[in-house]
Amino acid sequence: MSSAPTLQKDDAGRVAAIEKYAILDTDPEQTFDDLTHLASFICKTPMAMVSIVDEKRQWFKSRVGIADSETPRDIAFCSRAIQQSDLFIVPDALEDDRFRNNPLVVSEPHIRFYAGAPLINEDGYALGTLCVVDCLPRELEPEQKDALKALSRLVLAQLELRRNLVSLKEALTDRTREEHERQRELAHLQETLVRVLGMRH
Repeated sequence: MSSAPTLQKDDAGRVAAIEKYAILDTDPEQTFDDLTHLASFICKTPMAMVSIVDEKRQWFKSRVGIADSETPRDIAFCSRAIQQSDLFIVPDALEDDRFRNNPLVVSEPHIRFYAGAPLINEDGYALGTLCVVDCLPRELEPEQKDALKALSRLVLAQLELRRNLVSLKEALTDRTREEHERQRELAHLQETLVRVLGMRH
């Protein structure tokens, strides 16, 4: 098994890496929704999300139990999670100095428990998280932690697959364009040849 990539701390590079996935503001997709539902079910939490953290917000590619499609980055729990290479867990937000006055804690959705697995690509950039959230303080069992990490790897694999398909489509479009260009040049060459030969007769 290959070793995990070293987490990159360069945020500009991280945001640039996200752009290559062409994922932000795309429609829901069943595969991501299935993984989010699984995370919610296994961890027994009412809320779960696949979040992508860009420059100013965290945007949810998939979500269970929460209405908002995005929240500002400066209050996002996930913005802390992407700074870790392992699970980031907050057992009780009201007992945590970093979060007790957070708008997401003191008002809707009243977060008390958070666990996020960073989605770290092969270049070491954390694109976002697969996270589970509860309105009650709690902990995860060791098996649930392992499962959340395993599901986060599947989310990342799906992101990579999506990116490769986008690249493949672009490559095929470029190739088709080049073929058309060559055909045009060939047709032009044939016309020129016909004209030259016609002038000689």
